[in-house]
Formats: sequence, C-alpha cells, structure tokens
Amino acid sequence: MSEPRLTLRAIRATGVEVPLKLPLGTSAGTLRSAALLLIDLETEEGVTGHSYLFCYLPAAAPAIAAMLGEVERSVKGERVAPADLWEKLARRFKLIGVQGIVRMAMSGFDVACWDALALAAGKPLVTLLGGAPRRVRAYNSNGLGLMALEAVADEAERLLEGGFRAVKLRLGYPTLAADLAAVRAARKRLPDSVELMVDFNQALSLAEALERGRAIDSEGLFWIEEPIRHDDFRGCAALAQALATPVQIGENFSLPEQMAEALAAKACDLVMPDLERIGGVTGWRRAASLAAERKLPMSSHLFPETSAHLLALTPTCHYLEYVDWASAILAEPLAIEDGAAVIPDRPGTGVSWDEKAVKRYRMA
Repeated sequence: MSEPRLTLRAIRATGVEVPLKLPLGTSAGTLRSAALLLIDLETEEGVTGHSYLFCYLPAAAPAIAAMLGEVERSVKGERVAPADLWEKLARRFKLIGVQGIVRMAMSGFDVACWDALALAAGKPLVTLLGGAPRRVRAYNSNGLGLMALEAVADEAERLLEGGFRAVKLRLGYPTLAADLAAVRAARKRLPDSVELMVDFNQALSLAEALERGRAIDSEGLFWIEEPIRHDDFRGCAALAQALATPVQIGENFSLPEQMAEALAAKACDLVMPDLERIGGVTGWRRAASLAAERKLPMSSHLFPETSAHLLALTPTCHYLEYVDWASAILAEPLAIEDGAAVIPDRPGTGVSWDEKAVKRYRMA
C-alpha cells in the first residue's frame, strides 16, 4: 500500500447537536439528539480530511476540541502517517493516559488522517487499505429503545424500511416480565427471517443477567449485548458459558489492548469495537487481526460511514450497526439498499459536510 505524502497544517473542530428521528431510550437515559464533533484536518497540500465523534454529552464537545488543539500543537508540520502519529501522541499523553477524551480526540484525528490520505490518492478508504467497495450487511439500530410496550411492535416494523433483515431492541426494563413482553411484541411483528438483537446497555448485575438471559434463551434472539458492566470480563465469560444466545460486547473496549484482555478471558462470543474507543482506523486494523486470530465474528458500533469501509476488510466481518445520526449534516449520507450499506465508490470515507445543516445545528 503506497500512501500519498501530506503535511499536517491545522485541525478544526465544530460541535453540532442533531435531533434524532426516533428517541432512543436506554437503561442509562433517553437520547433525543446526537452531540457530534466534526473534525477537519487541513494539509499543506490543500487536501482536507474529515471525521466526526459522538460526544454523548454536549458538554464534552468543547473538552474534546481542546484536546484536538493539543494534538495539533504536538504534530503540526508532521507528515500525515497515522500509525507513526498515533505512537508520537501516545508518548505525548502518556502521563495523563490515552483514555476518555484524550483517546477520543486521537481516534477522531486518526480517522481524519486516513480520510485525507484516501482523498489524496483518489481512492475510497477501503481501496487504499487493499480492498474494494462492496455492500456490507447492516442491522437497523435507530430507535427501539425502552418505551411503552404497546409501541414496541410498531417501531420494530418501521425499522424494516430500507430492506433491513436485522434490528436491535433495547432491554433493561424494571422487570424480567417486561423485558420478555418487549421481545415478544417485537418478534411477533417481525418476519421470521429478520434477526432480532437485544442490548441491555450494562443494566444488569451478573445474577440478574443469568436469570434474564436464561429466560430469553428460548426467544430466538441473535445476540445479547452488554448485559453487565462492560469491563467485568470474568462475569461476561460466565454468561457466555452459561447462555445459549451469543454474548456480544466490545463497544467499550479501550484500545486493542483491552480487547485482547477480553478475548483472553473468553468474555464473549462476538465483538463490536467502536472507532472512537478502539483507536480509529489504526486501532480497528489491530482489533480486526485479534478477532481473526480467534475466528470471532466482528461487527461495528456507530460511525457506519467509515465502519463500512473497515468491515469490508475485516476477515471475520459480521454486521454493520446502522444509525443515521450524522446523516442530517452530511453532504452525501451513507446509502442503504436491501438491508446493506453501500460503500461509495468515491475517494475517502465518503464523509463531507452539508455546510447549511452544520450552521443550523451548530452548538452555541
């Protein structure tokens, strides 16, 4: 793989808050908008790479932007070589730790670097990395949060628009009976051919997860995601051993090193790294190698535009998590056809801004 020579000139960060089409109720609270930080990486050669981060809380956006300012001060004038820049920044931030907003800033920077390189090469990111644009099967993760049970079936059916053959339901209701009722309401409305995943968002204790997991084992679910605290690998391993339904974790893996710890503990049946936590494109590639070594199916978490390129290269590619949270501020949103993400055959990751929309949703 030959990469163009680019020189880092500046990093710009813009916060936006985009309303969600479908509110997302989870055990941790209800999400009605997505706080995103848009990143523009300018080079001396005139190429600008793009990426974005999901900040979870609007208040986090200025803090992450400040860290990106420190990233710029640390590597301005350097050649855009993502793996080398990651190592340099990891040394720079060693004492504070490459965690939290530091890791998020570095990951967003890394993705923008790779986008710039692909743009300069005139190739889609997947092609720059040795693959080719193709369709990647996706599940619809918009909506289907904790809600009144009578609304679950209607929303489950709505998520099939676009030809999706898999959707995700959030669980973690106050009682096991309510969780079962939600699963059955969704399952009754969905065609038998549609896969149904469930996500507890770390809501349960190990004892509760064993009880509820055993109760829903007979419901034909595709996976059970994050039933307990994300870093309780011993507990996750016990669940993976005890339950018939596959256990999915990984969105909270902090860099590939923590993923390696989870895999060594046999903490899951499936993995789904998150770009802003696993270390951007550079971290994802290492994570994909770890999954391949253990023949573990690997899906994505959020960021479907870039994740589609990376899954197309992942040896154990499983499912793309599709959310449309960034679509409102993108010039060309990711296309979904017949339940699959269509990787665009244009240079870069396909991420660029609709400037009018950015202005409309810009944070104060």
